[in-house]
Amino acid sequence: MSGHEFQSYFPDSGSIDYSDTSTAIDEAALAELRELAGRYPQPRSALLPMLHLVQSYDGRVSPAGVKACAEILGITEAQVSGVATFYTMYRRRPGGDHHIGVCTTSLCAVMGGDILLDRVSKRLGIHEGEVTPDGAFSLERLECNAACDFAPVMMVNWEFMDNMTPAKAEEMIDRLVAGDKVSSTRGAELTSWREAERVLAGFPDGRANEGPAAGPASLLGLTIANEKGWAAPDQAPPLPEVAPEPAVPAAPEAKPASVRRTRKAQDK
Repeated sequence: MSGHEFQSYFPDSGSIDYSDTSTAIDEAALAELRELAGRYPQPRSALLPMLHLVQSYDGRVSPAGVKACAEILGITEAQVSGVATFYTMYRRRPGGDHHIGVCTTSLCAVMGGDILLDRVSKRLGIHEGEVTPDGAFSLERLECNAACDFAPVMMVNWEFMDNMTPAKAEEMIDRLVAGDKVSSTRGAELTSWREAERVLAGFPDGRANEGPAAGPASLLGLTIANEKGWAAPDQAPPLPEVAPEPAVPAAPEAKPASVRRTRKAQDK
């Protein structure tokens, strides 16, 4: 894969944009970052949720956010940047109010993921890795979302949109543009990407129980089992006893060369 192809497939790869020093991180944000660090026996374990919180304030991992995390955790800014640029959920540059990701891996691709991505791209007027001029939407090509039974899958602000078609995707975008309520297929009503990042940071919004916990495709095996009266055995049968392997006799200990030479001299 060439550098150009890599940048197209992973458009937010590369270093953090240090030329943009704008930030919304204030004393309240710093207090929440310290709170996250205090939740872990080893404070530096809080770095991942802290970076999500930075994104909820600045819409990206900002230089100010990197500095704040480093100072609170007692690590270097280079260490923070290394983590922030390793994981694809951390943005180096601002995204849209709504972040749309389309899976084009394996089964989603077979079920039309590339066609879906192309249609969403044309509807928004942007390519993957770009943001609409009004800042309302950003678009990303996603790797597997572990929802293959609902392929092709889109994510909007990290919420699942299952069994998508180009027509359904365009209708969803139109509703978001109009300010209508849109709910995830198996989750809560969509908020903004920044609000979703705050939840990922560990500050619940009280809406975790909205929507079904699982969809019909995931529950199909359980449904068939209930219809047929199948059930797991009460107790697994005991494992057969295995005879111990015979001990391997130890190799005779080699004598030092000086002892062997002495014995040869005595034999003569």
